[in-house]
Amino acid sequence: MVPTNDDTKASESKTAPEEDGRWSELLRPDYLATTAALCLGVALFAFNEFFVATALPTAVEEIGGATLLSWAVTLYLIFAILGGAVAATLKARFGARGTLITAALVFVVGTMIATTAGSMPQVLAGRVFQGFGEGIIAAVCYALIPELFPARLVPKIFGAEAIVWATAAFGGPLVSGFLTEHWSWRAAFAVNIPATAIFVALVLAIVPRQKAAPTEKPRPIPLLRLIVVGTGILLISLSNTATTMPLMIAALATALTILWAAFATDRRAEHPILPTGAFALAKPLGTGLWVVMLMPLAQASGSIYLIYGLQHVWSFSPTAAGFSGALMAISWSTAAILVASLRSHDLRVKLIPVGPALLSLGLAGLMIAFAIDEFRLVFPSQIAVGTGFGLSWGTLSQLMMDVSPRGERDKTSAFLPTLQSAGYAIGAAICGLTANLRGFDENADIATMHGALFTVFVVACVISTASLYLGLRTVRLASKSPRRGRGGSAVEVFAAD
Repeated sequence: MVPTNDDTKASESKTAPEEDGRWSELLRPDYLATTAALCLGVALFAFNEFFVATALPTAVEEIGGATLLSWAVTLYLIFAILGGAVAATLKARFGARGTLITAALVFVVGTMIATTAGSMPQVLAGRVFQGFGEGIIAAVCYALIPELFPARLVPKIFGAEAIVWATAAFGGPLVSGFLTEHWSWRAAFAVNIPATAIFVALVLAIVPRQKAAPTEKPRPIPLLRLIVVGTGILLISLSNTATTMPLMIAALATALTILWAAFATDRRAEHPILPTGAFALAKPLGTGLWVVMLMPLAQASGSIYLIYGLQHVWSFSPTAAGFSGALMAISWSTAAILVASLRSHDLRVKLIPVGPALLSLGLAGLMIAFAIDEFRLVFPSQIAVGTGFGLSWGTLSQLMMDVSPRGERDKTSAFLPTLQSAGYAIGAAICGLTANLRGFDENADIATMHGALFTVFVVACVISTASLYLGLRTVRLASKSPRRGRGGSAVEVFAAD
């Protein structure tokens, strides 16, 4: 199923070769199980995140720990980053099949710990295992896309993964809210177990046994750099517990310095984690990766605190509160289908900045909703947020592989979910710090919650505005990139690849 030289030659003779790919091909016998396996690997992340976001507010009422609410996301995503960063090396050493199955078992262990937890620290311990396992799964699934699908279907499988992710997010809040309201928040965690069992069965069916070639020297796992990056992100979260403003500023400054040093060291390393040009403001790959990180960073505000606010500020039931997340997911899915169905690749690329623009609009609506105490603004705002991600996310992911240096596409594709997790992790930490500075905890009165959540969304709006500027710059830089040998400009070459 890897594209042949004939496929490449045929693609070079057409202006828009990706138009030959059809949605129906993903459901043909040759690709059905593969499509299901890779999409379910991504859906595990979506289900887990949205189930937990809906269930945790109720869990806090039973076991306490509202001030640790953001940590449930932060720790999960920190270890998802670490898992994603080592995924390519593990895949090269042990093969995709063994790596995915082992990671799924780690994920299940974490799920069982969280399901049986009697305190928030125990939930956090489970989240550590969940994050590490799912980080590996998501990264390997992304890396397998160009290996298991012909080039003409890559845009469609990216669109399918966005749709499945959003569909999982649609069902997640509703099912989790129902289970939490009528049974227990623990059931919302436990649902991950049968989903993981199905995923493992599909992996056994479609991923061949494969190990690195005997002559190929395995790349070393950059443990020191991974520990430094994890420490930097963790330090951002620790700043939440600082008792004075100078200590908080010092913790954040130290964290940013550590992260900058880790990235600088990685650029000089013999086996870097990051693709060449990552985060460089003069290259489309660099600015595009900033967008990949900043959009989830800004949206983390809603993932963590919106459902909590609906339940505790406006007295929504868990099911009703979960509907706001489902509404965002439906909008994401619908927009992703429409964009992936567009015949013009250039048009899809030009729509990338519309994503962060709508994200900024939606977050501004949530900010106003808490400012004027009007919950009805939440729903159109969530539609704007979801539509923004749907319009831009799949095409942005494709463009990042397109503008990657030759030979580093696999590294870039595996890095995308890891960077997305990093965005959520940093965003969760910043949101937690912001909320706690404004007096947020389980005993806060309604006025304090209004003020804290309003401030959280103000910060999120500022971040999303930065992603809008960088999105515009990414498209502009990509349009000016030199033509490549395999046909088309940097904007068009993905279709011809």
